[in-house]
Amino acid sequence: QNLTMAVNLSTGTVLSTAGSRKHRLRVKNAVQVVLVCSQGQKMLKGPEMQSVEVLEATGGQGLSVVVDRQGKIAAVGQNEEVDLLKWKYDEELDAQGMCVMPGLVDAHTHPVWLGDRVHEFAMKLAGATYMDIHATGGGIHFTVDCVRRATFDDLYSSLSQRLWSMLRCGTTLVEAKSGYGLDLENEYKMLRTIEKAKKEHPISVSSTYCGAHAVPKGSTMEEATQNVLDVQIPALQDLCTSGSLSIDNIDVFCERGVFDTDASRRILKAGQDAGWKINFHGDELHSMNSGELAAELGAVAVSHLEEVSSTGVEALAQAGTVAVLLPTTAYILRLRPPPARKMIEKGVAVALGSDFNPNAYCMSMPLVMHLACVTLHMTMPEVLAAATINAAAALGLSEQHGSIEVGKQGDLLVINAPKWEHLIYQFGCHNELIKYVIKAGKVVHS
Repeated sequence: QNLTMAVNLSTGTVLSTAGSRKHRLRVKNAVQVVLVCSQGQKMLKGPEMQSVEVLEATGGQGLSVVVDRQGKIAAVGQNEEVDLLKWKYDEELDAQGMCVMPGLVDAHTHPVWLGDRVHEFAMKLAGATYMDIHATGGGIHFTVDCVRRATFDDLYSSLSQRLWSMLRCGTTLVEAKSGYGLDLENEYKMLRTIEKAKKEHPISVSSTYCGAHAVPKGSTMEEATQNVLDVQIPALQDLCTSGSLSIDNIDVFCERGVFDTDASRRILKAGQDAGWKINFHGDELHSMNSGELAAELGAVAVSHLEEVSSTGVEALAQAGTVAVLLPTTAYILRLRPPPARKMIEKGVAVALGSDFNPNAYCMSMPLVMHLACVTLHMTMPEVLAAATINAAAALGLSEQHGSIEVGKQGDLLVINAPKWEHLIYQFGCHNELIKYVIKAGKVVHS
């Protein structure tokens, strides 16, 4: 039987009317279900970001969300209408007085590394800039040394623990980068670590090759660029073709003193030719015309953008490239925040990421969302869209993730509060607020 859909416009109930009558999970009696969107939108832009869709319980009824045995959402709506289906469930959760929302999406992280940089935080507090530390062999170079010494097992153990921490904070889909190897052997070691997490960890992972994260010690930019183009990308492409590895995205740190715009263009195009989506660092510390470059190359996303030009913002809007903003980074480095309001007003799809890395040690998307409201002047609905459907769009995965819609992945959060806004409003309290984290209809944290 073909999948069909039924929509009851009076109640907002959306049902899958085909398939098995036995399902994996029902969450019932909720006072709110935050759909985010309901018409299959792949992203929300401009004023659309302010208009996230929320179902409210009416007439004393609660609301239900059903996830089928394949981990997909099968029904969303009023309890009584779901009751009429007479479906059976492996598990039922009572969300009385609570709200249900989509799992959060973290669109930018660097989670594979050993060796903390807490000493550098003290240096920054004393006035050292990011590039001051980088120029003395610290920053990325410090972490590269640690990663090169690390074993695969040590890297995976730390990665797995971090992914569990992210999951407990409500993240159900995360982008994960390499970039602390800077040579084929160690970039491959990092990517194998991410690959294992893809297969074994309950969180969903989008993997990014970022071999052009810094110029290795003793090399010039041109030498590093040619190594990425001639050695690393061809070898990694062969590993992907053989099925030994899967890479989703290509990244480069397009920045003065790192990879200039021309080198970045060459690397990104080579990755695109290898079949990877372009999703890169740009315009963080200096204006590098990264917005324009992203539009030129048809990038799916570009991150940071603290120093993006007005022309770059216009280009992103016209190209439909997602702008991934990282409020933790601007906060920790005391940078001018990216122009989120201008981007939204011009029709750019804005997403959020934690930028978790040794420089910006934050795994909590609820904390990122709060910072985006306060430091980027975004509204709570805009921030919700940016941390769900738009963050999924930044990874090319919004057809499966980022909203509560029939047929999409059953990744849910049950919030112990009557309104979803409490997840942002209660600053730093997500451990108490998040009652359940649900991945493909299975409770993975409670």
